[in-house]
Amino acid sequence: MNEDTQPTLLAVDDEPTNLKVLNEVLGKDYRLIFAKSGEQALTLAQEKKPDLVLLDVMMPGMSGFDVCIALKQSDKTASIPVIFVTAMQDEVDEANGLSLGAVDYITKPISPAIVRARVKNHLSLVQADLLKSAQLELIQRLSHAAEYKDNETGHHIIRMSRYCHILALAYGMNEQRAESLLLAAPMHDIGKIGIPDNILLKPAKLDPDEYAQMQKHANIGADILAGSSTPLIQLAHRLALEHHERYDGKGYPNGLKGEEISLEGRMCCIADVFDALTSRRPYKEPWPVEQAIDLLIAERGKQFDPELVDVFLTQMDKILAVKAKYTN
Repeated sequence: MNEDTQPTLLAVDDEPTNLKVLNEVLGKDYRLIFAKSGEQALTLAQEKKPDLVLLDVMMPGMSGFDVCIALKQSDKTASIPVIFVTAMQDEVDEANGLSLGAVDYITKPISPAIVRARVKNHLSLVQADLLKSAQLELIQRLSHAAEYKDNETGHHIIRMSRYCHILALAYGMNEQRAESLLLAAPMHDIGKIGIPDNILLKPAKLDPDEYAQMQKHANIGADILAGSSTPLIQLAHRLALEHHERYDGKGYPNGLKGEEISLEGRMCCIADVFDALTSRRPYKEPWPVEQAIDLLIAERGKQFDPELVDVFLTQMDKILAVKAKYTN
């Protein structure tokens, strides 16, 4: 492995012999930098931003616990995983170290195989977290693409995705699934990038031909998002395809009915329509909230899942707080 591409490990121990052992065990696969005190460790961590810290606990001056606390308090170093490498074997000490933010605990004398395995595993977790962060950032940037064409919608995707999240949690959806809906919902209208501006931005009601063109954005969005092996993009694909389906089967593009529409799709429909009604658009002024609520009630069992409408209305304080925070 090229040294420039090797992960960097910061090994901290006041005993040079212990640092030499770590270098012999890990030096072939990683770039190691060394510190013989807690103070030196903090300086190197700030300057070099290592990928992982191997930290002795019992040191003169700053203990390893003190160093770990300082690392976790700094924005620049808080995300660096810390593994304690120590002769201490008391379960209380181990629990204390983990409670301070360390990810693992290795006891001395070290086993080379265990050290290599633990380091490799924790670096893999770091890479997985970085990949997830990159994917989420890409999703958020993609979600905003449609707004470059339809900028009158302003904070629409932010508001409606949060409405979805509120509804999902209130309905009883677990945190992980509700979070996925929050992250995927902003992509529901990505297909609008394929709709001509003269239709998308028309300051009047669309004629039948124009409306037929506008309806194509559901399939365009689904095509953009199709074929992914990532669950989040698969959910976004469903939302793009389903957010204009109706509970009574009279929606588009596929005329799905009732529970043929996914639960997330039914939630997205309510959140999307409520925000569209209460927001300014090129062809209309925003409706009063009370008027939008009346429409949701009138369309229970028609356009919308009646049970989800009832749950949505119980959350109106939270919904209106989001609306107020992200008003254009």
